[in-house]
Amino acid sequence: MRRFTMTFILVAAAAAAFAGSAWHASAAGQQAERPPSAPPAARRVIRPDRFPSTGLPYSPGILAGDTLYLSGQLGRDPATAQLVPGGIDAETRQAFANLGEVLKSAGMDFRNVVSVTAYIADFKDFQKFNAAYREFFPTDPPARATVQVAGLNLGAAVEIQMIAVR
Repeated sequence: MRRFTMTFILVAAAAAAFAGSAWHASAAGQQAERPPSAPPAARRVIRPDRFPSTGLPYSPGILAGDTLYLSGQLGRDPATAQLVPGGIDAETRQAFANLGEVLKSAGMDFRNVVSVTAYIADFKDFQKFNAAYREFFPTDPPARATVQVAGLNLGAAVEIQMIAVR
């Protein structure tokens, strides 16, 4: 009986110690909780003056510290927000022109681009896309992923998204 009592006491003490440390961690966690904060002060919306106004809920660029995140852009005419005529060649060049305005508004240019994601509607246009792409990145191009998609807004042939760093 004595052995049972001693074992029970040890198990009970261990359980109490564990419960106490769990409660302490829980209480400490509650004390460490912070109220939700506003976005960091370094986060700034980049919205160029000469840019297609689509009315869609997105920012053309977000500058966070030294990193600029550029939203995906179609080859939209800045004056009308409609796709430029001419297929993937013209759309690619216009998308880059629009992205260039975002870069410029953030004090950057295409040399600051470190990553590109391109969405194309048809890989039959891949060579035409690459020819236009090379005009903007003639040497040391950024990292890139190119994905064929089932469809793009407005029936576009291409959408281009980027990340740039100062």
